[in-house]
Amino acid sequence: MGERNGRTVRDLRRGSRAAVLQRLYFAGPLSRQELGPATGLSSGSISNVVGDLVAEGLVEEAGAVDSDGGRPRTLLRVAPGHGCVIGIDVGETRVRAALFDLSLTEVALTERLLSRHVYDTDRIVRHILDAMADLLRDTGARPDRLLGVGIGVPGMVVPDADGHAVVHGQTIGWDAVPLEAVVRAEADIPAHVRVHVDNGAKTLGQAETWFGAGQGARDVAVALLGSGVGACIVKGGTLGGAADGTAIEWGHTTVKVGGRRCRCGARGCLEAYVGAEGLLERWYEVGGEAPDGDDETALAALIAAARPRSRGHRPDPAAATLLAETAEYLGAGVATLVNLFAPERILIGGWAGLLLGHALLPEVRRHAEAYALHYPAGRATIELSRLGPDAVTLGAATLPLADFLQRGGAAVVSEPSVQVRPTPVPPGTLRR
Repeated sequence: MGERNGRTVRDLRRGSRAAVLQRLYFAGPLSRQELGPATGLSSGSISNVVGDLVAEGLVEEAGAVDSDGGRPRTLLRVAPGHGCVIGIDVGETRVRAALFDLSLTEVALTERLLSRHVYDTDRIVRHILDAMADLLRDTGARPDRLLGVGIGVPGMVVPDADGHAVVHGQTIGWDAVPLEAVVRAEADIPAHVRVHVDNGAKTLGQAETWFGAGQGARDVAVALLGSGVGACIVKGGTLGGAADGTAIEWGHTTVKVGGRRCRCGARGCLEAYVGAEGLLERWYEVGGEAPDGDDETALAALIAAARPRSRGHRPDPAAATLLAETAEYLGAGVATLVNLFAPERILIGGWAGLLLGHALLPEVRRHAEAYALHYPAGRATIELSRLGPDAVTLGAATLPLADFLQRGGAAVVSEPSVQVRPTPVPPGTLRR
């Protein structure tokens, strides 16, 4: 096949398709006339690419607009019903999975609660597989229309020798869990469907830069607070989300030398003071009580005790003191992000982050300003995530969608270079 500057004609065609699809997805609907300047492609290339995409059902008409002195211009968009993706959040309190159309509109949702602070990998993998099967069955989605599966997890995610994602989650007892290979081998989905696994904070960061409070900012830090604590740094955000999103173990930076024992085994980690699990432990140690239920219910009760909404109820002094300390620790942690990465925007998300943020954001801002260097602090704003406590699920769904768009909507099955059959996983590998 002919080549230009080392790139095959097929590569060029795929690049043109990707440029059109990404521009339509993130800036559409657009007309053919607008796509040329927006993508840098010639009018002939636009005509050919759009013609192919429309014929495949991947792009569809979306109305028309008047033009200056000419015929109305037809608007185009990526067809939401062309396919679907699944996003899965392996959290520390539940496995939440949703099926989305290509506009990332949620079509169906399912959840599996996890035993409190018990992260048995075999059970979690079974929850993932069952959730995927339920979503496809309940929606009647055709398996050949599934474009990919994304999974957000706690911990560090690194590729093995075959390029499959392996999860190292020290705080939850996961040691080199080959999650991608296992799910790929066990899931009842077509062989060409890709399974993407990444850190939950990173998926949250991508969702926020695509659709949420990170839109329009080039450098963003996204803090994910749940039972534990993580963060993602997005440098050079562009059309289509993160150009370079990196998950960092922010929760295991030291905020107090010789401090409380963290779940990771070290002392004085930020997570031990602002993660929901550590915060609730501190609450119970001073005699606090919470209603029966999960950590989300307990944290809401703690906040209500410290900041009662009814005029007839006085704040619980121990709860109020604890929340004041938490605001300072969180502010100091945010100041670390400011000093190290100089982001223009810092977003606080996750179910615990939003609960705490709604109660403490002014105090967190004040403490962050006090602990951070003046120049980077003066450039940064601190805000809450806009996508809600379950945004990691949406973020996980962006993983296969971003891959699909970058490939120009090409079917994976036609690409021999793609690894579609993982290395077999020995029995008992997941029993940690």
